[in-house]
Amino acid sequence: MAEDHNRRISKDRYFMNIAIEVSRRSTCTRRQIGALIVSDVGEIKSTGYNGNPRGLPHCEEMGCIRDKMNIPSGTRLETCTAVHAEQNALMQAGTNARSSTLYSTIVPCPICARMILNAQVSRVVYIGDYSDLSGLELLEQAGVAVTRMDAKEFEERLSR
Repeated sequence: MAEDHNRRISKDRYFMNIAIEVSRRSTCTRRQIGALIVSDVGEIKSTGYNGNPRGLPHCEEMGCIRDKMNIPSGTRLETCTAVHAEQNALMQAGTNARSSTLYSTIVPCPICARMILNAQVSRVVYIGDYSDLSGLELLEQAGVAVTRMDAKEFEERLSR
């Protein structure tokens, strides 16, 4: 019998590991988030990470405006110029997001949740919490299947 470390991992764990790797491209100095959109047949359609829009300086270059203004996480989202990982992944996927699964290293905020609903994503899988859980409530209210994976399973990968 094969040892445990040689066992095939689940699709959810496989795709979440990729989302974690995508998060390493983030330019946010507060929190690196990664997202992945996967079709209903298991094909990766797009990836996204959080950071300022193309053409603007990144927070790692100019500093975090939210830190400078002492704004707590989950509040006054409009102050930050960054595009969220889920938003970037949805824009990249376009109509390919329909009936897909979105993997995110964090629970989607309310703005991202509304975009997920309009893109007709059928399932969201996440591992990290966010200070505002109203996005999660919106997804569940609209009938999107939501799965929270145990962050402890990913601690080593997240700490790299």
